[in-house]
Formats: sequence, C-alpha cells, structure tokens
Amino acid sequence: MGSASHQLHLFFFPFIAPGHMIPMIDMAKVFATRGCKSTLIATPHDKPSFMKSITKSKDLGFDIDVVTVTLPLKEVGLPADCDNLNRVTSMEMRQQFRRGTAMLDQQLELLIEKLTPDCLISDMFLPWTIKVTAKCGIPRLVFHGTSAFSVAGTECVRLYEPHKKVSSDSEPFVIPNFPGEITLSRMQLQDFVKEETEFTKLMDVMKESEKRSFGVVMNSFYELELAYADHYRTFLGRRSWLIGPLSLCNKEIEDKAHRGEQASFDQLECLKWLDSRQTNSVIYICFGSMANFTAAQLHEIAVGLEASGQQFIWVVKKDPNVEEGKEEWLPDGYESRIQNKGLIIRGWAPQVLILDHEAVGGFVTHCGWNSTLEAVTAGVPMVTWPVAAEQFYNEKFVIQVLKIGVDIGVKKWVRWFGDSVKSDRVEEAVKRILVGEEAEEMRRRAKALAEMARGAVEEGGSSWSDLGALLQILRLQRSAHDEKT
Repeated sequence: MGSASHQLHLFFFPFIAPGHMIPMIDMAKVFATRGCKSTLIATPHDKPSFMKSITKSKDLGFDIDVVTVTLPLKEVGLPADCDNLNRVTSMEMRQQFRRGTAMLDQQLELLIEKLTPDCLISDMFLPWTIKVTAKCGIPRLVFHGTSAFSVAGTECVRLYEPHKKVSSDSEPFVIPNFPGEITLSRMQLQDFVKEETEFTKLMDVMKESEKRSFGVVMNSFYELELAYADHYRTFLGRRSWLIGPLSLCNKEIEDKAHRGEQASFDQLECLKWLDSRQTNSVIYICFGSMANFTAAQLHEIAVGLEASGQQFIWVVKKDPNVEEGKEEWLPDGYESRIQNKGLIIRGWAPQVLILDHEAVGGFVTHCGWNSTLEAVTAGVPMVTWPVAAEQFYNEKFVIQVLKIGVDIGVKKWVRWFGDSVKSDRVEEAVKRILVGEEAEEMRRRAKALAEMARGAVEEGGSSWSDLGALLQILRLQRSAHDEKT
C-alpha cells in the first residue's frame, strides 16, 4: 500500500484516572471518524468500560480497538485494587502509582513494535513515553486535558514567579505577559509551584518531554479562547492543535450514558424526572471523580440547597461503608422533605446527558476542565468551586474571560478536601445562577458559546480544520519515513 493511501494508525495512551481516560476515549473516536485506525491503551481492569464506550463506533464500522498493559502494582508496593488513580488515597500512594505507570515502558515498546502505529498521543502525565517513541522512530503528541488558558497561565507563573513578589498569601498579583490582566493569589496556586516537591520535579520532566515532542493536542476550540491559544503557540512557542469539544462525538443518549463508569442509577429515570421540570429550573451539583468533601461540608451544601428553594440534582461520592439515608452529613428527614425538589445520586452520573437537558439551568462545579467544557458545550452557566490542580485558573477563565459564572468564594488551593463554604453562600450562589436578570445574561452568553462549540466540530469549523491539518502533517511524516526506509 502506498503511503498516500496508507491509513494512519494512532495509539492513545491516557493517564489511568477517569478525568484523563474519558476525553482520550472520545478523542480516539473522533480520529476514527476521520478515517484513522485508533488503538486505545488500557489496563485489564478498565478494558471492559473502554470497550463499552467504543461499541457503537465499532458497530458503525469505524476502526477502533483496545489493547492492554498491566501496572506493576506489587513492584511499587501498591495493593491489587489500586490500578486506577481514583482508588489511591494518599500522597505516598500517588507517587508509587506514578512510578508504576513509568514502568510500563517495555510493554509500550513491545506494543509499538507489534502493531506499528504512526503516532502516539500520550497524556501529559506520561512524560517517559517520549523515550519510547524516540527509540521506535514515531512522533509523540502530548494530550493536555485542560485549556490553553490554564496551560499558558501556569507556564507564565512558572517562568516569571510573580507569587514571589507579593507580601502575603492573599495579596493578588497579575499573571505577567499574559492576556487579559488575570489576577491570582499565592493561596490559589498549586503547592508544587510555591515550594519544591516531588511533583515540582515531575512537572519539570513533563515540560522537557513536551518540548521534545511533536506537538500538543487540546480538548478546546479556538473561538473559546483565541487570545490564549495564540499566546501558547506564539509567545510560548508550542505547536498545538485545538480539536474539541471532544464530548460532542457522543450524539445519542446511549453514547452519553456510556461515557466513564457505570451510572449509579437508571439514567432514563433521571431523564424522566428532568422532563417533568421547567426549562432552566434545575441546578446540577457535581465535583468530579477526585475531589473530596468532609461530612461537615456536605451538611452545609445540603442545608444551602434546601434553603435556596431551587430544584436540584446532586451527585455525591458513594461511601461503601454507609447505608443510604444513614449518612451523618444528611440533616434529619432531609430526603423525605426534598422528595419533589431534588435527586441525590450516590456514585457516578452521566454528566453530559444531564447538562444537555433543557431543564438544567446551572452547574455547581469544581472547575475540572472536562466539567467546565461540558458545561460550555451545553450552554449552562456555572457556580465555581475550585479545589486543586489547575482549577483556580479555570475559575478565572469562566468568570473573568467568558463571564458565564459566579464564584462560591473559595480562596485556597487544597489537595484533598475543598476549602470550606457555609450554607448561606451555597444558597446565595444557587439562586444567583438560576434566577434573575444576571442569570439570564450569563445564560445568553453560555448559549452563544454552545453554538460556537458545535460549529467548531462540524465540517469546516475550527476544530474540524485543526484536526485535518494535524492529520495532513502526520501523513507527510509517514511519507518521509517510508522514503527513508
């Protein structure tokens, strides 16, 4: 087969955590719809959920599959059930987990030799893959599971260290050489930025491997953050392609329901409940797969939601050791009182399915990028409650740049448990995002962005074109490789 007609084959290697795997699976589906052969890399534990997510694509005739690598958990001192970051409970175990992922190099090399992909798209948290791709002679693309805004903002803070020039943790500073006069405080920065930690070293390694890689792909679209996409490409000199929102590859109810883990309840029941509500009358509350809250904080949220008088769907992490309705954070008689007002979902919920429903008018979120972009894509304004990672950057983007959110008032980056918020703040923010002229104005802006998002992935749109340009470059790379060999 000549290289002009050669079908491009790409490997997709996510970091083993739900927030990283879900967009990578969507991305593999997007590349497959453009004529590529897509091969996802999963652990044996996660392979069934990967397969379920791609069943429809396979049935439609797209060339997409899953291969496995096995984490050496015993070798790094982790129990057998810690084969996903979601099941890791301490900082020390996280470091062991990352060491385990770095020991997958030989398995990856064997897979590349056997299946001969033309390119590897690797999560940013797998920087060691650059050595494998260099050895195997194929390009590596880095997947940043966040926005150009937060990646470029984080890099500007790292380069210019403005946090070292303020007199207190709460004093605001403007991010230097960054569009939009965006302010942060030292309290809102990741701990590894403020002091040297193991993670600081990992970030340095990640940046170096990124510079040596072929380029970067992002789950975003140009119209959403054009100034920051340009800044990342020109000022910071990174070759990048914005190819999102990736979640839009899931068009049917079934596709949206099968993203991520198995839903903890009947999604059709949830849709039926939403169908009986008025447009924009329901607030959705979910803090992603990693954020945790104390029982006291959950109690404050419960009280605030009830006091707001608004209808809600609230996703709470399920505690396997506690019987439903017996949780210590739940006020007495709460569930019977809110029976017609709200749904509490314990465990996993099909978020895109819920956000896309016309009854949902607001979203209380931890500002993880997947959640933020899914809200933008659904045209839903946000109450921002950042916890860790780059979430304070995403909050600034939602509130200061897009102007489609209100902040809950948290000021401090906290690795494990979110900064505490009283029930009256929850009540006020929920009312503010759902009711009144300000809410209507935010919703208008959010709906306009949702239109742009859909336009970006359609034929001729910015993300459709960016992906086409990337595929063309990869084909040229393949041709050059064929000529050499």
